[in-house]
Amino acid sequence: MFAADIQRQRVSYMKGFSHWRWHLDEVYVRISGEMHYLWRAADQEGEVLESYVTKTRDKKAYLPFMGKTLKRHGQVETITTDGLRSYKAATTELGNQDKQEVGRRASNRVENSYLPFRRRERAMLRFRRMKSLQKFASVHANVHNHSSQERHFVDRQTYKARRSALLAECQIPMA
Repeated sequence: MFAADIQRQRVSYMKGFSHWRWHLDEVYVRISGEMHYLWRAADQEGEVLESYVTKTRDKKAYLPFMGKTLKRHGQVETITTDGLRSYKAATTELGNQDKQEVGRRASNRVENSYLPFRRRERAMLRFRRMKSLQKFASVHANVHNHSSQERHFVDRQTYKARRSALLAECQIPMA
């Protein structure tokens, strides 16, 4: 319930920044034995901006995702992608072809943003419907962005204090 509020606050706060570097990628997800694609956009700090689920991996599937991301988060300075030709065709159609950068390891930022999602997916024993995957992916990204404490930068006591404050703010019972 609070994930939508968190996303609204983050989007309104980040709208003013136009110096962003976005990293875009897609990943295979099995739903009832059928392959689907989860498209994700992450910013230069690794925070997930958008998630979008489709059945295909082509320009037609990428255009609504990119249009939604641009509409919600504003213009971008550079868009880093992998070598998929759908990216080039769609960014040309949207008029952002001069902003696209393609590199073999340049999109590692978004590749690493899938790790918490995959961990949670395994714990949930996969997905059964495309709608539930879309809902989970968007909520999980918002909550993870909000609650990411960058554990490796702080000591244990500081981390526990921040986590307790976060859980109290969200009113989530601590397990």
